[in-house]
Amino acid sequence: MTALRFLLFGLVFVAVFGSAHLYLYRRLIRDTHLTDRVRQWGRIALISMAVLMALGVGATRFFNVPGERIFGFFAFGWMGFIALAVGLLIVLDSVRWGLARLSKNSVTDPERRIMLSRGMAAVATATAATTGASGVALAMSDPEEPHIVVPIKHLPVSLSGFRIVQLSDIHFGPTLRGDFAAHLVQRVNALKPDLVAITGDIVDGSVAELGPYVQALAAIQSTHGIYVCTGNHEYYSGVDAWCDAMTSWGMRVLRNEHISIEHGGARFDLVGVDDWRGSRLAKGQKYDFQAANAGRDQSVFSILLSHQPKAIHDAANGGIDLVLSGHTHGGQIWPGKYIVQLVQPYVSGLHRHNARTWIYVHSGTGYWGPPVRVGVPSEIALITLENAAHPQTASQRTA
Repeated sequence: MTALRFLLFGLVFVAVFGSAHLYLYRRLIRDTHLTDRVRQWGRIALISMAVLMALGVGATRFFNVPGERIFGFFAFGWMGFIALAVGLLIVLDSVRWGLARLSKNSVTDPERRIMLSRGMAAVATATAATTGASGVALAMSDPEEPHIVVPIKHLPVSLSGFRIVQLSDIHFGPTLRGDFAAHLVQRVNALKPDLVAITGDIVDGSVAELGPYVQALAAIQSTHGIYVCTGNHEYYSGVDAWCDAMTSWGMRVLRNEHISIEHGGARFDLVGVDDWRGSRLAKGQKYDFQAANAGRDQSVFSILLSHQPKAIHDAANGGIDLVLSGHTHGGQIWPGKYIVQLVQPYVSGLHRHNARTWIYVHSGTGYWGPPVRVGVPSEIALITLENAAHPQTASQRTA
C-alpha cells in the first residue's frame, strides 16, 4: 500500500467511524437525557473505544505486534457492534421521522420525547448486542457446505459430474490464522474435488506475515490442482509478491489468461482475470477480460474465475458458460446485502444470467473486518457440472 493510499484509508476510516461514534453518543447518551455524571462517563467510554478500535485496527493490519489476535478480535468486534447499532438507529429514526410527518399530532411533549429516545436507545443497544453475539458465533462456526449442480446444455458428457470446490474471501489476517487453514484443507480434501478454485481476497497482510497459512492450503488435493484469481485485498497486501509466492507453492494463478484442461477425454477452458479494480490499485496492472479470452474457441465449455461478479457482462458476451465469483460476502452484516445490490449484479448463490451463462457468487469462506456474520454463513462450495441433456449422469458420478 502506497503512502498516499494509506493516508486516504486512514482519513476515510476516521471520518466514517468518527461520525458513527458521534451519532451513537447523540442517540444513546445525549438525547436520552441521562444524568451529567452518566453522560460524562458515556463520553469517556465512547472516546476510549473509538481510540482503542483505531489503534487495534492499525496494529493488526499494518504492524506485527505481540497479542495482535486479541487486539484484532476486540477492535473488529467493536466495529461490528458499531455497524449494527448505527444501522438499527438509522432505521428507527427514519420510522420515527416518517410517522411524525404523517401524523398531525407529532410528539411534542418533552417527557414523551425523552421516553421515546430512551426506548429506541435501549432497543438498538440490546438488539445490536444480541445480534452481534449470535453473529460472532456464526462467523466462528464451521463453514457450511452447499452442493450446487449447474446444468450446462453443451457440456461434454464425460465432464458431467465434474466436481469443483470453490473457496473465496478467506481473509487470513488478524483473527483467522493457521488453525483455520488446516481445517479448510481437511474439509476440502474430504470432498475429493476434481479442481479447486480460490476466487480472491485470500489475505489481509504481507507474505512475510501470513505466508505460512496460505502455503498450508497447498496441501489441498484435487485431480487438476488449485487455481487462483486475484482479489482487491491481494492488491492491498502486495499482489506481485503474493502471486509469486502462491506459484512457488504449486498454485496456478490465472492473471488475465486462460488455459485448457483435459478430463475424461474432453477439454474445457479455465479463464482467470485480475480484480476489477486492479488498475486503480497497482500501476501497470488491470482487469482485462479481452486479453484473458483472446484466441479461445468459444464453442468449448469454459469457466471464468473473477473475484467480482461485475465480470458477468463480459463473460456473457465472451462465450463463457460459468462464472465463479466472490467479493460480496453475501452481505455478511445486515444491511450489507442491500448495499451490495447497488454496485454488484448478483449478491450470492447460483444465477442464470442468459441462455448460456451461469454465475455462482460465493458468500465467503472467512470474513472481513468484524468477526461477525448476520444471517449469512460462510461456506465451502461444492459445484458439480451436469450435462442438461443427460441429468442422471452427474448424480450417478457424485453418488
